[in-house]
Order: sequence, then structure tokens, then C-alpha cells
Amino acid sequence: VARKDDLPFIKCQVCEKLASQVYSLVQKKEAQISPKKISEYQIIEIVENVCNLKKEEAEWILKIDIVEHADKLELVDQDVEGHCNSECKTIERACQEVLGYSDTDVAEYIYSRRPQLDSLVNYFCNDLSKACTNKLPPVPKDRIPGEPFEPKAAKEAEMEKIMRSMEGLPGAPGMKMYSRDELMGMQNLGGKEPDEDDEDEDEDEDVKFRSNVGKAMREKANKEVDWKEKVKNQIKDTEKAIKTQAHKIKRQAHKVRRHLQKWWRSKRNVGSKKKSTTKKAEL
Repeated sequence: VARKDDLPFIKCQVCEKLASQVYSLVQKKEAQISPKKISEYQIIEIVENVCNLKKEEAEWILKIDIVEHADKLELVDQDVEGHCNSECKTIERACQEVLGYSDTDVAEYIYSRRPQLDSLVNYFCNDLSKACTNKLPPVPKDRIPGEPFEPKAAKEAEMEKIMRSMEGLPGAPGMKMYSRDELMGMQNLGGKEPDEDDEDEDEDEDVKFRSNVGKAMREKANKEVDWKEKVKNQIKDTEKAIKTQAHKIKRQAHKVRRHLQKWWRSKRNVGSKKKSTTKKAEL
């Protein structure tokens, strides 16, 4: 469960890391699809997923430890993923609160401006979310320390990474039918039991492990009848169409909101000028 009392003390740092992560993921996506240009919709998808631990875009959250230093809380990067306990959930919650409903605004800014990282951080964390504009009070002295960072085993991290990367893919219909233990056990499919005394892991084992996961998934999927696959594909297509339309509606709503805000500010400014003129006339 997220620790709500810690949120104000980490939001600015989370915002800066969030902006950096979005910037990095957009560049990575551009490199993958080159020479094609990245679309605004693709950027929106990245921004939407970057605070959701079920998505691979949010893996960065699993590599951060919250450390109490003097009267501040610091986010310390780790080399490996850790188990997601309260600190991990707290960072995810802070990320979601900082982002709010600004995903389309951030995406539009990146798509239209192509900013450098420092410009994106300034726009997102100061101008848009205001996450870094207020001076923080000291952390309460009676704050209960969070749990220590607990690294995951390499195989467990690898398995969860595969599951996140296949989240929502139409070509991977069988993943949720397996438990974590069953998925971990797939590394021994078609082979002998591993030697307990042999702790070395080489690249051949990883290749074989991934191959066996794919093999098991294909065997599971082949047992499904064709009509079920057709229904699933139709559902996927419908969901994609709905999501696309929702993004369009959401963007339009943001534009309308911005126009209303500008109109209201201009109206207030005119009203304040009239009052000032009236007072001067009376004098």
C-alpha cells in the first residue's frame, strides 16, 4: 500500500525522473521505427503507461529506493529491480498524481516542440504540474522508516519482464493462465533437472528459457478453437478503436478547457481594469 504521507516529499523528484523516462522512451521508440516519424498517439501511449506498474514502460519505478537523509527523502537509483512493496507503490502513486490528466498535454508538447530534456522537465514539473514549485517542509522526525530495498532474483525479474512486455498483446493469450511458479518451471521443459550445486547462469540457459516459454504459450494457444481467437481479435480491434476515439475526445476536452481558462482570465483582467478606472474617476 502506498504511504500517502510520503507523497509531498517525493513528488518533485518523481516528476523529474518521470520526465526523463518519457524523454528516453520516446527517443527509443523513434529509433525503433526509423525512418518513420513517431506519432502523437504513440507518444500518448508511452505517457499513459509510464506510471502503471503492469506496463513495461514503468519498469523504472522498480529500480528506485526511497532513502531518508537528514530531514529529506531521496530517490536513489538501483542497478537491479526490487520487490514492489510500499515504497514502490508510493512512487507509482506519486507518479500518477503528478501526471494527473496531463498525459495529452505532455504528449502534445513533445510532439510539437521536440524539446530537450531540461526544457521538458521545466515544462512538466514547473509550468504544468507545479510539482517542483513549492519549498518542502522537513520530513517529520517520527516518520517510520520504509522497508529496505530487496533485489529480485535474476530469473524472477526476467520472467516478470516478459509478462509485462506481453501485457495486452493479441499474440499472447495464455500468459494469465499460468502462475508465476508454473512460468518459472518452464525453464526445465524438455530437459533434465538443474544441478543444485551449479549456480552459474549462461546465455544458453536464457535462450532456452525464452524458447520454452514461447513453446508452452504456443501449445496452450493451439488448443483454443478458432472462433474464440476471432472473438478475441474483434474485441481487441474494438478496444483499440474505442481507445483512439477516447484520446481524441480527451484532447478536444483539454483544448476546450484551455480556451475557457483563457477566456475567463481575459474577462477577469477586463473587470479588474474597469474597477481601477472607476476608482480613478471617483478620485
